[in-house]
Amino acid sequence: MSRVTPPDSPALFELAAPQPDFSLETAARRAGFWPVAGTDEAGRGPLAGPVVAAAVILDPDHIPAGLNDSKQLTLKQRERLFEEILDTAHVSIASSGPRSIDEQNILRASLDAMRRAVAGLPIRADYLLVDGRDVPPALDCEAKAIIQGDARSLSIAAASVIAKVTRDRMMGRADALFGNYGFAKHSGYGTAHHRRAIEEHGPCPLHRMSFRPLRKD
Repeated sequence: MSRVTPPDSPALFELAAPQPDFSLETAARRAGFWPVAGTDEAGRGPLAGPVVAAAVILDPDHIPAGLNDSKQLTLKQRERLFEEILDTAHVSIASSGPRSIDEQNILRASLDAMRRAVAGLPIRADYLLVDGRDVPPALDCEAKAIIQGDARSLSIAAASVIAKVTRDRMMGRADALFGNYGFAKHSGYGTAHHRRAIEEHGPCPLHRMSFRPLRKD
């Protein structure tokens, strides 16, 4: 006899991507912290270009519809949400370039970009939700690291959209300066096309020389 999974079984939801909500922000507010910001970065993995961080304080009464982790969104959705977030929220963006990444390592460069993004917010955040395992150093507010935060917190999801769209646009402009590498197509990630271009033309000033295969041990 076949068995039917009960409607309330968690197995029914395992294939669905989690949806971020405002519960972490609401909990912080109930604990006496407000406003609450979220921060995230884009571009830790590529062989070229900056790592870009964003910090966002959402207006709980004007959260853009369809807001989600940037990785779960199409290009068109990200572009729409980017504009809506800028129109309704407090936003700050910072980046660390290839030289900074090579000098500090990618983790420290990412956390430093997050710290500067938070510091650049037009109003001071009282509490910060950070995507990942690490909290940026030298913050002037309380903070909590949230693993897979862009799938759990709407504030972090908003920051992920801002960071992703900003970085993609930066790499599109880089393509006009360094046209041999195809930055507009792969945003600096280590695709086969990008690796072949490096072999043929050598690295350019946007490449991270501390990353393999560029690093020479």
